[in-house]
Amino acid sequence: MLFMLLAHLLAALLAPLLVRMLGRNAFYPLALVPAGSALWLATAFDPASLASAPVDISADWIPAFGIGLAFRVDTLSWVLALIATGIGAIVLLYCARYFKDTEPALGRFAGVLTAFAGAMVGLVLADDVMVLYTFWELTTVFSYLLIGHYQEKQSSRRAAMNALVSTTAGGLAMFVGLLMLGQAAGSLRLSAILTDPMWSAPGPYLVTAVVLVLAGAMSKSALVPTHFWLPGAMAAPTPVSAYLHAAAMVKAGVYLILRLAPALSVLDVLQVVVSVIGAATMLLGGWRALRQTDIKLLLAYGTVSQLGFLAAIGALATQDAVLAGLAMLVAHAVFKAPLFMVVGIIDKKFGTRDLRVLSGVGRAVPVVAVIGIVSAASMAAVPPLLGFVAKESVYTALWYGGAYQRGLLVALVAGSVLTVAYSWRFVQGAFGRSAGAPRARTPQIPVLFWLPPAAIAALSVVLVALAGPLEDLLTGAAAVLPEQETHAHLLVVPHPGVPLLASVVTLGLGALLAVAARPVQRLQRAVSPMTWAREGLQEFLDAERLFRRTMRGVDALAVAVTPLFQRGSLPYTLGTMLVVMIALTVPVALTQAPLPQNLVPFHSPVELLVLPVAALAAIGAARSRRRLRAVFLISVTGYGVAVLFLVSGAPDVALTQVLVETAMTVVLVLVLRRLPLHFSRRPLRIGAIGRWGIAIGTAVTLCGAALYAADARYLDPLGPELIEPAYTSGGGHNVVNVTLVDARVWDTFGEITVLLVVATGVASLIFVTRREQGISRVRDLTAGASIWRRHPDTPLPQNVLNFDARTDEVTGANRWRTWLSAGLTLAPERRMVILEVITRLAFPVMMMFSVYLLMAGHNLPGGGFAGGLVAGLALTLRYLAGGRYELTEAAPVQAGLVLGTGMAIASAAAVLPLLFGGTIFQTVTPVLHVPLLGEVHLPSALLFDVGVYLVVLGVILDFLRTLGAQIDQQQEAESDVR
Repeated sequence: MLFMLLAHLLAALLAPLLVRMLGRNAFYPLALVPAGSALWLATAFDPASLASAPVDISADWIPAFGIGLAFRVDTLSWVLALIATGIGAIVLLYCARYFKDTEPALGRFAGVLTAFAGAMVGLVLADDVMVLYTFWELTTVFSYLLIGHYQEKQSSRRAAMNALVSTTAGGLAMFVGLLMLGQAAGSLRLSAILTDPMWSAPGPYLVTAVVLVLAGAMSKSALVPTHFWLPGAMAAPTPVSAYLHAAAMVKAGVYLILRLAPALSVLDVLQVVVSVIGAATMLLGGWRALRQTDIKLLLAYGTVSQLGFLAAIGALATQDAVLAGLAMLVAHAVFKAPLFMVVGIIDKKFGTRDLRVLSGVGRAVPVVAVIGIVSAASMAAVPPLLGFVAKESVYTALWYGGAYQRGLLVALVAGSVLTVAYSWRFVQGAFGRSAGAPRARTPQIPVLFWLPPAAIAALSVVLVALAGPLEDLLTGAAAVLPEQETHAHLLVVPHPGVPLLASVVTLGLGALLAVAARPVQRLQRAVSPMTWAREGLQEFLDAERLFRRTMRGVDALAVAVTPLFQRGSLPYTLGTMLVVMIALTVPVALTQAPLPQNLVPFHSPVELLVLPVAALAAIGAARSRRRLRAVFLISVTGYGVAVLFLVSGAPDVALTQVLVETAMTVVLVLVLRRLPLHFSRRPLRIGAIGRWGIAIGTAVTLCGAALYAADARYLDPLGPELIEPAYTSGGGHNVVNVTLVDARVWDTFGEITVLLVVATGVASLIFVTRREQGISRVRDLTAGASIWRRHPDTPLPQNVLNFDARTDEVTGANRWRTWLSAGLTLAPERRMVILEVITRLAFPVMMMFSVYLLMAGHNLPGGGFAGGLVAGLALTLRYLAGGRYELTEAAPVQAGLVLGTGMAIASAAAVLPLLFGGTIFQTVTPVLHVPLLGEVHLPSALLFDVGVYLVVLGVILDFLRTLGAQIDQQQEAESDVR
């Protein structure tokens, strides 16, 4: 099963490339993936045995939390997976002729639609609730992208947002409910949850959990009151409507209701609630469908009505109801998808979907008319089509189910009468004559355009001949429910009785309603709230307008509340966060003893020297009005912390702290060049008192929390236990580095990914430009060019201006070479010879030291992070001594290239072990015998450390280019000194 999902993922990733190469014909190879999946599902499993022996496949995902990639194939999931893959393949074939090669963003659409098909398959096969929820939300996101395909249309954007908000809200409720059920059952497997003994006596906890899960199911299947999002989703391209909103995504909610049947069978109240909501949705959707003039919107409200029908029957949770509901679900998929495809053909070939304008389409395109009429007849349950067989089984299940079910039968018969009426309205409007409208001309419709809907519509006829085997197959889905006398069957010729009489009444009243279309329209206008209600009341009676009003209210509330807490002032925002932290911590602290009993004042006398210095530096930084002074005082506190780490026996951490503090000081100094020299003066003394109060309160809170956190240890430290595994498994004596690149390598990989994202965002946050611009080398400059020269009206001594001995003025150019490669690009008055000499001598030593830290980090203090920082500081020294051209000469590469190379090497370190039969990030330590050096141990984790080294170096290089070189150019332009 995993390979099937991976195939959809790979196809989705390749879809844009295929569309670029093949145009719209790329949908043909893409259709092979769901088609192959459908073929595999049909042949790899024995449907007769799935009821008694479901197939389980699982793999570890997050073992620490008991989460696995668990999938289960039983009758219910097998049927839904076949629908998702089979119809998905045919819809992709239909797309190849629905779209043109010039369709905007066609590659993205193809990829998202293919990915959606895979997500839907994963949803119905998932057995782990976390996996189920993951695929559930993936369908939501993909649906949002597909509905909003026409980004230039406000209707598409609004419909996509409505669907996203409505289904996501329900999905979050469902997620909480699933976690509650998993907690109660002690397992996250859905199969284990539904068979747990807890259902023998369900209490309020379980009822609440099931209600939350049902909330997600009902929002996904567009039941009242979230029914409004589905008609709005018709703003999407018609293939989206044919697949997502007729055969796939909206079925997810009905699938979940059927999946919860064992739980609902003991929760009578919830059966009533869901079935009533379903019946109300069916009536509302059918009533609204009769008012539509857009045939696509008519089918959309018809879908809402049918989903209510399916939910109402599925919620009864009896064997008859599950059999009938699943049969109706199959029938709905095979008649609604071709109906939407027919609408797409009409829209493309006749340029309109308005039934008041369409006239004579049936004679113009008879093949398309036959497809539409057969599918609409099945939707109206006209015998002997599959829709009739399935609906007859529904009526039978309700009639023999008891008093309550018979009451529900009356409501569903009324909804079915509306179904017959709007089915006729569709047929008449799409294929009949319209008074006053010109007759449609006969267009040319390629066979491959009408063949996909014809193939699905034919199932409404073919499956009737297979009613017996189909019943045997679907009965397996009801086997999980308590045994009872069964009455519902899939019969082509039903037995005489009340259910058959109900079908006759349905067709008769539906036909009568269709004949009396005009009086019904007048009645609808008369009772519609849009006619008699005031404007304010109309918004409360119209679900979509109420939803939009609610969203506007949320936006208004956000606009009102946000300025209270986010005023664009960093001190105010930070102060708010700190006050909240203090307020949440103090009540807990008051319940504790003033100090822990095992408090040790200090471990080393050095702490008594370092802590006062760090504290005084922090106070001085808070009192300083000069920004530069504050930066250096803050650095003193950082270096003080590094000394404490060193005293405590953590040289690796101390080294990293020193290097990070140095790099941050450089970055802050570069930033200060664009800030005022002094902090703003605060004239109100009460403001200063408040800031000091927050600062002191925060210090006390954090120190107290640290003390009590250390006192709360109840397990032995892990450090001593890591020494031996670090050498035997990781191949190194430095436990810290081995932990970072081996035991906790995923954490480190995530951290360097964050560094990459930060570096990527720095340039765009500071400059609205691309980071990767051309690198200017010294050789590209004109002769005599220099930067940072003062204005000509600023007099300087002649000996300063003639600071350099130019090569054309002396003999022996090698003797008079500059200390730095780009030294001559600086104006003489900007150069410092002593710094240039120190840089010339220190740079190679620092680079060699950085490589030493990288190579020695597995056994001694160091590692890729520390080595990258030292290399970055070496580049910083070159920049400070020689300017931006010196930085370019030292590192004539783009920062993005260094970052990307580092991430690629780190990723390769993860994947390469798989090629040799290992696992991701598995460490091996080959031993090489090198002359003079002897045995050299080269752990494979060193490759990952090289990636870390390059990522850190790339980040610092990016900062130097962005905060240094680009700001230099700005200041030079502002001063007009070049």
